[in-house]
Amino acid sequence: MVTIMQETDWRPTASLETLRERARLLADVRAFFAQREVLEVETPVLGHGGSTDLHLASLSAEATTPAGRERLWLQTSPEFAMKRLLAAGSGPIFQLAHCFRDGEVGRRHNLEFTMLEWYRPGLSLDGLIEETVELVCRVLGRELGDEAGPLRRHRYRELFREHLAIDPFTTPLAELRRLAGERGGLSMAGAPRDDCLDLLMSLAIEPHLGREGIEVVVDYPASQAALARRHRDPEDGEWVASRFELYLEGLELANGYDELTDAAEQAARFAEDNAARRAAGLPEVDIDARLLAALAQGMPEGSGVALGIDRLIQLSLGKSSVAEVMAFATPRC
Repeated sequence: MVTIMQETDWRPTASLETLRERARLLADVRAFFAQREVLEVETPVLGHGGSTDLHLASLSAEATTPAGRERLWLQTSPEFAMKRLLAAGSGPIFQLAHCFRDGEVGRRHNLEFTMLEWYRPGLSLDGLIEETVELVCRVLGRELGDEAGPLRRHRYRELFREHLAIDPFTTPLAELRRLAGERGGLSMAGAPRDDCLDLLMSLAIEPHLGREGIEVVVDYPASQAALARRHRDPEDGEWVASRFELYLEGLELANGYDELTDAAEQAARFAEDNAARRAAGLPEVDIDARLLAALAQGMPEGSGVALGIDRLIQLSLGKSSVAEVMAFATPRC
């Protein structure tokens, strides 16, 4: 016999009124894309490949499929499947997708969350930045330059020069480890360069971004390109990533790419990621072979962006955590 305990944590983490407001805002998002004739799509939550990104912890599950018992990966983003649709000729598409990242629970994170992701074949990264800002302002119910403040754009290395008086591309690794260790209050001995930069960015720079309006950061290190193209920094010819991140009130809301379409280059990056995972003592993640096949077939050039819709709704409704805008946040799921 099952004993029914008088627990109270069965209740939603968001109020019913907040969930009604969430539904209204999601309807606004869909209307935004409908007006621009961007097709809404749905792709599987499970796939044969996961994110190899060193800084993401993918969740996997054993499942019985026509091929027998297989390991399938819960998506950290719908990116791979959506790019397969682009290669198949879908045209511009968007999705409100449930995504999963192990260990990410806190005021700004949840193990399961909703990602708004969209792709614009033929659109430049600058054009996508403009569209992302328009969408953010619509959800916030603000006008850019008015309640949302002016849009400011920064180069990654300029922010490090301004806030830390260092050049992130040329400062010796030993000095980065020292600075990161001091800021973070922990030992960074042996830490890779990107880990040091990420820690310094999160502690010394990000909290200041978007305090007086939307701010966009561009020209990240080439090592942080992920699935984005790379280009030369006009300052000194250093390779940088063709991507941007958008911030408001100290929160990173969106991450956009000038999308990489070269299958061989993408395969090499996946292999490098898994080598870095092995070196860090982390489990390897299965590579999405179907994405590589789609890229080889030919994906149109263009740009794409992922936006944390729970965070944006949190800001729009003035809540202190993403749990307050989710029906059942971890651990009440």
